[in-house]
Amino acid sequence: MTDADFLIETRTFYDTVAEDYAVHFSDPLGARPLDRGLLDAFAELVGVGGEVADLGCGPGRVTAYLASRGLSVFGLDLSESMLAIARRENPDLRFERGSMLDLDLPDGSLAGVVSYYSIIHTPQDRLPEVFAEFARVLRPGGHLLLAFQAGDEPRRYEEAWGHRVALDFRRRRPERLAPLLEAAGLSVRSRTMREADEELGEPTPQALLVARKRAVPETGAGQDAEA
Repeated sequence: MTDADFLIETRTFYDTVAEDYAVHFSDPLGARPLDRGLLDAFAELVGVGGEVADLGCGPGRVTAYLASRGLSVFGLDLSESMLAIARRENPDLRFERGSMLDLDLPDGSLAGVVSYYSIIHTPQDRLPEVFAEFARVLRPGGHLLLAFQAGDEPRRYEEAWGHRVALDFRRRRPERLAPLLEAAGLSVRSRTMREADEELGEPTPQALLVARKRAVPETGAGQDAEA
């Protein structure tokens, strides 16, 4: 599958189901105190004074939550229908259309990146490119929060809320993603795994990683220290 294929498939899926999705997941954090706790911790790690991007923001609920925690945050998504909902519900926040594979952002411009269940449609062989983009736009010392379903077997949906659609939902193992993040210059600081909550309809355990972009050492610093 080419970049264009999976991006088009993802955008078409969410353009089709956007309004139903927004109703079904009207309060995605309300019954998930552990997830809120990690988002709060991320907000504290990032602190004030830097910009944060919520990549794959969907209808903007996580974007709005982070904004309520004092962060200067904007959302980015492939789906214009999802963005329309995000803008309608959060007129004071900025939402843009774009792809995680090609972020229209300067190098080192962000204090934080959130990828909240937004890598779940990305083919495995494209993840290094996505993580390289995350690292590129983060400033040294900037933080990444990455959330995803934990597991091995993907699931393909060809129907959702009465719509004929087609999209793969890929599950990942934290221990397999950590080396890819490290290779991109993002040191994993925290790994959290919680069991699936049957009352919330979660079919798999949920994983959240926090990583930090490594600072670039000054040229000659080691030699000077030993001299």
